[in-house]
Amino acid sequence: MPVYMNDAHYHNQGYYISTDNSLLHFAEIFNYLNTESYWAKGIPEDKLRKAITNSLCFGIYKNNEQAGFARVITDKATFAYLCDVFILSAHRKSGLSKWLMQAIISHPDLQGLRRFVLATADAHGLYKQFGFELIKGADRWMEIFTPYK
Repeated sequence: MPVYMNDAHYHNQGYYISTDNSLLHFAEIFNYLNTESYWAKGIPEDKLRKAITNSLCFGIYKNNEQAGFARVITDKATFAYLCDVFILSAHRKSGLSKWLMQAIISHPDLQGLRRFVLATADAHGLYKQFGFELIKGADRWMEIFTPYK
């Protein structure tokens, strides 16, 4: 079920948030992640399509144009991983990232999780405002990392 966040401040500026994947502008999301992000450069288009299909996605829109995006990989019961969070440059510096995080944190399917994680190189301050901390016991975590070629 799509969630529409219409905070009066942003609604008056023409912005809204939705979890309806049919509203996503895939080409813009792909372009940003593939060429501008530091974490997903080189992602194959088919992998991103599959990732979006299998994730809980949040789009920010203004006049039906993509302004931002985030996706959450989750079982909706115990675990979630927040990734691919961005606001397009034309829409930055107006508090949209905080509003997006409020929408994500308050989403009904993400309540009562035992663990909610993310990885960031440069946005620790934003995420700390929403309760995220550096992982305690990080030495317990392991990964298989395969960069895009």
